[in-house]
Parts: sequence; structure tokens; C-alpha cells
Amino acid sequence: MSRTEAPPLPEPLRVPVADSHTHLDMQDATVEEGLARAEAVNVTAVVQVGCDVKGSYWAAETAAAHPSVHASVALHPNEAPRIVHGDPDGGARQGAREPGGRAALHEALAEIDALAALAHVRGVGETGLDHFRTGPEGVAAQEESFRAHIEIAKRHGKALVIHDRDAHADVLRILAEEGAPERTVFHCYSGDAEMARICAAAGYFMSFAGNVTFKNAQPLRDALAVAPVELVLVETDAPFLTPAPYRGRPNAPYLVPVTLRAMAEVRGTDEDTLAAAVYDNTARAFDF
Repeated sequence: MSRTEAPPLPEPLRVPVADSHTHLDMQDATVEEGLARAEAVNVTAVVQVGCDVKGSYWAAETAAAHPSVHASVALHPNEAPRIVHGDPDGGARQGAREPGGRAALHEALAEIDALAALAHVRGVGETGLDHFRTGPEGVAAQEESFRAHIEIAKRHGKALVIHDRDAHADVLRILAEEGAPERTVFHCYSGDAEMARICAAAGYFMSFAGNVTFKNAQPLRDALAVAPVELVLVETDAPFLTPAPYRGRPNAPYLVPVTLRAMAEVRGTDEDTLAAAVYDNTARAFDF
């Protein structure tokens, strides 16, 4: 089986569910194809997440055109240092960039702020901190951007969508210092059970992705087991983090049932009950 071949459609869920975090603009299928496949397995809503100014405009436009799509807009934590310091090497998707300094960061944040005011934009994120891909030289830009996104989310009454990679303590610290928005979502939750208890006490939503199915992910499963059901979401983060047994192949919203069924097993509940709770939680988190 080719690693590039899309996995088959899973058995449809009996109860509708929502994908709380996806990147339709990075997937091979058209938006219409991706939504049709998701609908075929009872994934009836998706949150399309922007990672830079261009992607955030695309998310907002796509949500405006498709009732089942809800947009979240932001500068990804790794985008902020690229804007400030430049990115001479770039990458296939990003391309090389000249340094723009803090003025360029503020200009980009102003565009995110304007998008966040739109009714069909339901979230501000993914924002946060990433100590894995950005070194010490990028910390200041990431923190400034994160704090700005928190303020934007609160001012517009939108959900805050957090990217937290190898930065748990600093993310929690900044949320406490700034005051978290009423609705805060830890996308692709990556903490352990103790952090899940901290998030639960603060009322933060925890969204679990396909990596909860990976063999080496017992700490994630331990966190899922103790997270209050009313704070649990499911996501694909597609095209990334495809759940087992399809790890390494392209991910898409139609694979949510695979992850949700694994989550139900971890929690010792039936998939219908969990799907209903997750849909309600996602609608509450993103106000749709």
C-alpha cells in the first residue's frame, strides 16, 4: 500500500461529530470533495485553521462560502519569528523571506485582528509557543505574537486556539498572566495527565488528534482518561497526524471516526455518547 494513498473511508458514525482543527488548504482534495467525504461518515462540521495572513484570509473566505466550515485565523507560533527575523532558507511551502522586524509583525497582527471581527470567524489561532521548531532567538517574537492573539480573541469574543509544542509551562504561564479568553482550546493536546488536570481546573478545552492512537502515546491516553468529558474535543490536524493504522498516509476530516473510536475505548464509553458530547463541546467552544 502506497504511503501517499489516501486511507479508505471508515464506517460512518451514527451520531454527528465535528473536526475541531483541520487545514483543508494543505490537503489534496478540493474543499467540496473533502467536505463530501467528511459528511459521508457523519463529520458534519470542521474548523478551518489559518497559520499566516494568506491562510487566514483563505479560511475566512472558505467559511463564508460553506456553512459547515468555521474559520480560525492567526499567525502560527513559528510564523511570528519568520516575519520578524526573516527566513532565508524558507521551505517548499513558505519560501524565503527578508526580515521585517516588529513593524511587520504588527502589520500582520492588524490583519488578523480585522479578520477576527468577521461573524464567520469563530476562533483566533493557532497561536501559542513552539520551542521545538523555533530556537531561543525566536522566543520574544513568539511571546509577543501570542499575547497579541490572546488580546484579539478576548476583544472579539472568539475562541483562542493554542499550539503548544514543548512549551507547556510557558504557555500556561502566559495564559495566566494575560488572562485566558472565556473559551480556550488546546489544539492537538500534547500534555500529560497532570497538565490535563490543570487545564480542566481552568476550564480549557483539550482537543485530541490522531497521535492519541500511536503506540508511544500512553501519556496522551492517560490525559484523555482524566479529562472531563465536557472539555474533550477531537480533531484531525489534517493532513498531519493520521491515526493508526494509517499513520504516515494523508489525513483528512473523514478520518475523525477512527480517532474518536480509539478515544471512546480509552475512556471506556460508547462512541455514540462520546460523539454527541464532542459535537456539543465543539459547538460551545466555537459558538456555532
